[in-house]
Amino acid sequence: MKEVNLYTDGACRGNPGRGGWGAILVYGKYEKELSGGERETTNNRMELTAAIEGLAALKEPCSVTLYSDSKYLVDAFEQGWIYGWEKSAFRGGKVKNPDLWQRLLALTRIHKVSFVWVKGHDGHVYNERCDTLACNFADSFASDDIQ
Repeated sequence: MKEVNLYTDGACRGNPGRGGWGAILVYGKYEKELSGGERETTNNRMELTAAIEGLAALKEPCSVTLYSDSKYLVDAFEQGWIYGWEKSAFRGGKVKNPDLWQRLLALTRIHKVSFVWVKGHDGHVYNERCDTLACNFADSFASDDIQ
């Protein structure tokens, strides 16, 4: 099984507001950058989307170490919250973004994923690059485009 590092970040101009996400896949000497966004979204949705898009870009099952500065994302898996949410079918109104959590959970069943929290804006090269990708995409939506 190939070992891949996945670095992710999300950004939002307002919350909700213009959002972007960035992801970088690293396999040996190869790197692939991905980014995208939405005109009206939340920071948490962009954090989750970055992880989803990064994992979805893999063409075969891989062993993935996913690095994120989102405690929301990392703790959901590392603390096991996601499995309780799944058991309750993501009902009860407490779980926001159930559509994204379900997609992400499905991808973690294709790949062997471990989650690592990194402190944001602390000089971590890949985290900083993901932040730039996410912010640039969020900024690509002109503020007067949003009604």
